[in-house]
Amino acid sequence: MATVALEQINKTYSNGFHAVKDLDLDVRDGEFMVLVGPSGCGKTTALRMVAGLEEISSGTLRIAGKPVNDVTPKDRDIAMVFQNYALYPHMSVAENISFALKLRKLSKSQIQAKVTETAEILGLSEWLDRKPGQLSGGQRQRVAMGRAIVREPSVFLMDEPLSNLDAKLRVQMRAEVQRIQRRLSVSTMYVTHDQVEAMTMGDRVAVMRGGVLQQCDGPQVLYDRPDNIFVAAFIGSPSMNLYEATITEGARSVRLGSQEIELQASVRAVHPGLAGYAGKKVVLGIRPEHLPPANGATGPTLAGDVDLVEALGSELMVHFTIDARRVQAEGTATAEVEALTESGEGVARVEPGSPVKVGERARFAIRSDGMQFFDPDSGAAIWS
Repeated sequence: MATVALEQINKTYSNGFHAVKDLDLDVRDGEFMVLVGPSGCGKTTALRMVAGLEEISSGTLRIAGKPVNDVTPKDRDIAMVFQNYALYPHMSVAENISFALKLRKLSKSQIQAKVTETAEILGLSEWLDRKPGQLSGGQRQRVAMGRAIVREPSVFLMDEPLSNLDAKLRVQMRAEVQRIQRRLSVSTMYVTHDQVEAMTMGDRVAVMRGGVLQQCDGPQVLYDRPDNIFVAAFIGSPSMNLYEATITEGARSVRLGSQEIELQASVRAVHPGLAGYAGKKVVLGIRPEHLPPANGATGPTLAGDVDLVEALGSELMVHFTIDARRVQAEGTATAEVEALTESGEGVARVEPGSPVKVGERARFAIRSDGMQFFDPDSGAAIWS
């Protein structure tokens, strides 16, 4: 077992592109760390630097406490699982799994024992004589994992290993990868662009954007206390509703378009920093699941014109419009708010059977803990 520490890691290419900027990240012994972010955010580059497949421009990389910047990939005691499986098509499953062991010149009996054990862990025992072309996508991915597991490395590196699978199989394999990692207790760095995958799999999740680490914490912390607008918008599906708003004088309410929403004492207590924004603009965020139908609620509410209702069986997605400007933060290169749209689209996630109809005005209750606030210039969350 081993820890992985990235200390002020940078990657700058010969054309001047700065792909990873001053990355500080610690992967604890046995931890499942997920790197997530949009395409081009630097997550795969960071993983490849840990693997030794990309040269580190500056900074120090440590595995098990030892600097490994100048250590060759084969000597770093890591195993990598790629997006495209990278299996040898002319070899059987058993031969693919055992390939690294043969290079180590283990005895046939040792190789047989390790392949048998690995196949049992992955449920591949009955497929050992098959070629990769005879397997399903999920089975091929298991073989790729088997080739990594059999080496008994100190660290697993996984680069979007499930992205080539269909949606249903991807969900199944998410659980399978977690089960195997927990059983083996191997420190793991896992790259994905899918925030749902990141939230369901990671012990901690590192959110990256434009080569910069935005926040690294447990999935629930990222959801409940995002550090900035980008993390708030990126984590959660559907995305958080973000609007340009104004804190009123005295900081007792927030003005959202033509609506004024009371800031209850519990909200002001959690966000004492709002006192410094009295009479100033903020970005107000409310997650779809924090907007149930008002149904006579006495607390703060939000009214919107219903444009579309999506029935998903266990829930309804209610798309509505208000007269406030929606903030778009996804995929931008900096922490500042880059684009504002005039129309204030929003989404509420409500229970089936809720009395909402297209073309009508609906009123949604706002959970007292459901409002989050951000500085419109820096994008930083407003807490203390």
